[in-house]
Amino acid sequence: MKIALLGYPLSHSLSPAMHTAALAHVGLRDWQYEALPVEASRLAEAVERIRGEEFAGANVTVPHKEAILPFLDGLTPVAQAIGAVNTLVKRDGRLLGHNTDAAGLLADLQRLGVDLERRRVCLIGAGGVARAAVAACAGAGAQVRVVARRREQAVALEQVNRVEVFSWTRLGFRQASDHCAVVINCTPLGMAPHVDETAWMEDVSPPPYAFFYDMIYNPPETRFVREARQAGLSAATGLGMLVEQGALAFELWTGQTAPRALMREAAERVLASSRPPLSPAAESEGEGAGGSGD
Repeated sequence: MKIALLGYPLSHSLSPAMHTAALAHVGLRDWQYEALPVEASRLAEAVERIRGEEFAGANVTVPHKEAILPFLDGLTPVAQAIGAVNTLVKRDGRLLGHNTDAAGLLADLQRLGVDLERRRVCLIGAGGVARAAVAACAGAGAQVRVVARRREQAVALEQVNRVEVFSWTRLGFRQASDHCAVVINCTPLGMAPHVDETAWMEDVSPPPYAFFYDMIYNPPETRFVREARQAGLSAATGLGMLVEQGALAFELWTGQTAPRALMREAAERVLASSRPPLSPAAESEGEGAGGSGD
């Protein structure tokens, strides 16, 4: 049995290492996770291949997570709301699109002890990554605020859930983050190799007691995370989300509990040996809803 990863390009993906380790751990040694680089013009052909008997399903990453929707037989309510899929699952001859990014983010925040219910959350960025974050945070009962360069893009997040929109200015950052419990970077700013960048506006004090979460996981400590910690705040990168969304996809395909600790170790080994310039929701093979687009 095979599981595919559909995207283009795929040379820096962490998913093959994570899922290969997980399949071996649960004893599915005759299963194979393989990366299938697919250009946009051949996406329909690739989906037909996934319908073959040898495939249990697939992960989908950029640039196909939205473009693939017309070729599927159905979407889960979450995937429909986000407007993108990162996981394909075959059920009773039908190919269904799932999105595990929102649940992956929520699971990682819960693991980190971050409570969202009835609390304010500030999202920086309004692209595809932010759509999954809105679904996760609003679904957990948070009040979501968005700082965006393009107001029309931020307003489009209303398709997922209600948000308050603020401008990409010092005043906008101050207003959006005021009394926020959580600040989430949904942009690629600070991603390797551009490690000196950060999504947080300079000369704006971070909200006291807020938890800073960066969707980016490479470098292992981004400037966004480092400066939050230097200000005495708790912070984390998106590696945990990457693992969680992958684990959820693994469980959909196999029906077995994913070995999350082992998958994280496999991802960390790849990160230690290379510097893939991706964020979890950008790579998101179960990972993310698309590029941030800010």
